[in-house]
Amino acid sequence: MKAKMFALALLLTAAAVHAQGTVPPAWSGFDYRRIADQNRYLVRGAEAKRPARNMEPAMQHPDQTQEAINRLQSKGFCASGLAASCPTCKVDAAKEKSCKKPNLMIFVVDDMGWGDFGAYGGGVTRGSATPMVDRLAQEGLMLTSTYAQPTCSPTRATMHTGQLPVHHGVLYPPMYGDPGGLTQQSITLPWLLKQQGYRTQGVGKWHMGENVPNLPQSVGYDDYYGFLSVSDMYTEWRDQYYNPEVVRDEVRTTYMDNNRFSHYLIHATPEKGCQALSEITLPWEAEALQGVPNRGNANNCTPPTPNNQKVSSAQLDRLWAEYSEKFIRSHADGKQPWFLYHATRGCHFDNYNNAGDRRLSYARTLYSDCTVEMDEILGRLIRTLYETGQADDTFVFFTSDNGPEDEIPPHGFTPFRGGKGDTWEGGVRVPGIAWWPGIVEPSRRSDGLFDLADLYTTFTTLAGFDYAKASQYKDRYLYGVDQSSFLLSKDGESNRRSILNWYLTNFSAVRMDEMKAHRMVSLPVGLEQGYFGGLAGVNLPVSYLWMFNLQADPKEKENINIRHLWAQHLFSGEFTRFMCDLVAYPPNLPTEPMGELMAQQQIQLLKGHPESWKDACSANIERR
Repeated sequence: MKAKMFALALLLTAAAVHAQGTVPPAWSGFDYRRIADQNRYLVRGAEAKRPARNMEPAMQHPDQTQEAINRLQSKGFCASGLAASCPTCKVDAAKEKSCKKPNLMIFVVDDMGWGDFGAYGGGVTRGSATPMVDRLAQEGLMLTSTYAQPTCSPTRATMHTGQLPVHHGVLYPPMYGDPGGLTQQSITLPWLLKQQGYRTQGVGKWHMGENVPNLPQSVGYDDYYGFLSVSDMYTEWRDQYYNPEVVRDEVRTTYMDNNRFSHYLIHATPEKGCQALSEITLPWEAEALQGVPNRGNANNCTPPTPNNQKVSSAQLDRLWAEYSEKFIRSHADGKQPWFLYHATRGCHFDNYNNAGDRRLSYARTLYSDCTVEMDEILGRLIRTLYETGQADDTFVFFTSDNGPEDEIPPHGFTPFRGGKGDTWEGGVRVPGIAWWPGIVEPSRRSDGLFDLADLYTTFTTLAGFDYAKASQYKDRYLYGVDQSSFLLSKDGESNRRSILNWYLTNFSAVRMDEMKAHRMVSLPVGLEQGYFGGLAGVNLPVSYLWMFNLQADPKEKENINIRHLWAQHLFSGEFTRFMCDLVAYPPNLPTEPMGELMAQQQIQLLKGHPESWKDACSANIERR
């Protein structure tokens, strides 16, 4: 019966999307002026207040916080976390005594662009239908200004810590045995949610370090099933079309087999640690070599017994979907709230077709077929929520870890300048959809600023945790802003005034309202041939700020700074404000990124706290 209702809902959604094509009558009541006035904070910096000295300033919206509290309590959910930050808000104490906490789920795809999905202008127009993502956007809040970090590991660590990379220390993706990653000192999202009574489940791509202190079971997960690195690390050196220099050289192949990263699909729990299951390899090798002893290093995971099972990289997302479905079904009784972090393999290269899955997409490329598959997997998890009666109790956030990589076609699409590996809009602006039936208002659209760090603060607030009063963390700076009232009220405004873009150790850009100012940019210079894209660019400082109106110029082509000098000091002030925060809360640089990209002098100034920095910060340090 529930499956039939789900199918009916899909049909109704399709009808609703079709109906959107009609022009609304002039008397429809849509308040264009009010929408145009929302999320405009550039000249209102004095209104941003810090919940605590070690937290990012946030805009104040007590009315929408009260509305969000009322919405939660009307459906039986706890609201004390929201009330803690709003002195004028009222909570029904009687309802709080028997309230429930929502299930929380992050669904993050890999390297997929802002423009890949139908709701964002892609989908069928790019040869790959995405009806499930489009449905979530139709039934929930579609954010058009959601921001990630330039590359995947820093973003994943930011979601897990609520901090910028300069504070959580995961500055770049650890590759092939690199050090670094999350540790028990990171105060992760799953760890905090466990303290609030949640069951924490991770599935899919990890890529936040694979030394013992970095493993999922060490930083708050009750259970993790996936792989520890990144897709191409399991395939590129095995594929003769990409790396014949390795495949045709036994010494190099042996070197890669022994390379210090886990070559396996893994399962990790606090009780048993990390256990390797099956060696990940190419689709044709997984079948041909099944039963042949594995050669790959298990690194800090226990090797399987017998150690001769292979798994195709093309099958991973389906195996992970089955695991997440099983997890959701296991909580159908509703006795314990849960947190699920589902991180897909797709569509990070290398993408390989599943057997029998040719022509999933109209475009018929490996990337477009993967896009369709990721949409189907999202649909499987949403369907499971409905079938188990948990849809109304679950807050789902859909996003990508960064913009599309531009080096290796076919790849994702963004309508903005740049891509993965830089801090142009194309590198850091990602899709973001908040979905919670009965709580998040359907068919909402907002250009309010949202950083993926905000998931940390928003989710812990909904779980009942008040970070501002957690004195044990007073020396830890939190960049994430609580966006509960923005996401849950009927027509809320963002609580975030600015987005701060960092590339490795370089503070490169600030966005406020429709404008963005750069003081460092990535440009594809110095190469005549080879891969071009954000990861192949050169980071260069600009002589003066480069400023762009992102709504008039989303490609960031026309520097308007000379005609907008009135705004220059506002952006300079925001750069200075956070640099002053770094004086009070110094950078965490456990590993040194590539030296040629490191703003060494600037970091040494910050780490040393010279008098010049103290003078610059003294007027700002207690301002908000």
